[in-house]
Amino acid sequence: MKNLRMQETLSLLQRGVVEILPEEELIKKLETGRPLRVKAGFDPTAPDLHLGHTVLLNKLKQFQDLGHEVFFLIGDFTGMIGDPTGKNMTRQPLTREQVDANAQTYKEQVFQILDPAKTKVVFNSQWLAQLTAVDMIQLAARYPVARMLERDDFSKRFQSSQSIAIHEFLYPLIQGYDSVALKADIELGGTDQKFNLLMGRTLQKQFEQEPQIVMMLPLLEGLDGEKKMSKSLGNYIGIREQPGAMYNKVLSMPDSLIWRYFELLSFKSLDDIDRLKEEVETGRNPQEVKIILAEELIARFHGVEAACTANKSAGNLVGLGEIPDQVPEVEVYLTEDSAPIATVMRLAGLVKSSNAARDLLNQNVVYIDGALATKDSLLRVGEFKIVQAGKKKIARVVLKRA
Repeated sequence: MKNLRMQETLSLLQRGVVEILPEEELIKKLETGRPLRVKAGFDPTAPDLHLGHTVLLNKLKQFQDLGHEVFFLIGDFTGMIGDPTGKNMTRQPLTREQVDANAQTYKEQVFQILDPAKTKVVFNSQWLAQLTAVDMIQLAARYPVARMLERDDFSKRFQSSQSIAIHEFLYPLIQGYDSVALKADIELGGTDQKFNLLMGRTLQKQFEQEPQIVMMLPLLEGLDGEKKMSKSLGNYIGIREQPGAMYNKVLSMPDSLIWRYFELLSFKSLDDIDRLKEEVETGRNPQEVKIILAEELIARFHGVEAACTANKSAGNLVGLGEIPDQVPEVEVYLTEDSAPIATVMRLAGLVKSSNAARDLLNQNVVYIDGALATKDSLLRVGEFKIVQAGKKKIARVVLKRA
């Protein structure tokens, strides 16, 4: 019976996972019966979470449901450095104001999946900001430059004589140090994070801790079926999007993505998914299966009632919350660090007056990056946002200091 339970647990945890390093150590940790410390880090580089983020969050939820200790780590310190992973040039770091604003929305949204009573939300500035210059130099001394240059993106940039800033070498080191600070047993991350995740194991050994298990999950493809889901590419489904917009987007995805999305996003059993797949192979319309997935996702983020009526609201929300491929860009200059959305709409020329902006807000037809805005929504200097005012006015608004 004990072996059967362990096999069921492993099957659940292995679902959708590309690689576990090393798997035999995961089994040993699980066999101890103690609650394991499981972490996943998210740099607050954008204000909203999308379904691509929930691939990791769903796995955290599985650990949580099994009684383990889950840490949702907000990389407010690392966000100001900028993750160089996959970049062919030095990434511009975010300001403290941008990081703080984005981190706040992450905290609000993550509990649509995780249990707030069982989740520890931590910021890595809690320990990283306490490191002195000597501490940072000593941390940097723990890893050789030659090994750092073995990382694929660094190697390519070095060989092509492209710039690599010194601070970029620090990013994987301090991400690894997060695991030391939290004494993590397991860290979850995307397949593109393998180098950074393994750094955690390396540093934990050097700090005489038991090294964490690394569990890598795939990057969810966006609605184009090719590139990973990203707000900047416009191929995403935001978890705060209105039910009608979410419904439309799920039904618009290519048939080739159906089972990938079911495996990584659905809470249905693999047996249930296999049955749906067989039904499609024997003639069932794939759109009907997409509707099943859309309703499941909408119920998770908006409730069962919203899921039941999403098909009706989808027809009433044509264009609202949708971001076209071509969006005109408008620069808005602010005298303060931030401004209410009504003011930004007026300055961007999307409405004739602040009163007209407030009317649209009261009608719930104003969207920021595809998510419904409220009269309390603030936009900040340094951000760029796609602002939609009703069905006819939309612009990519770049906010600058006057």
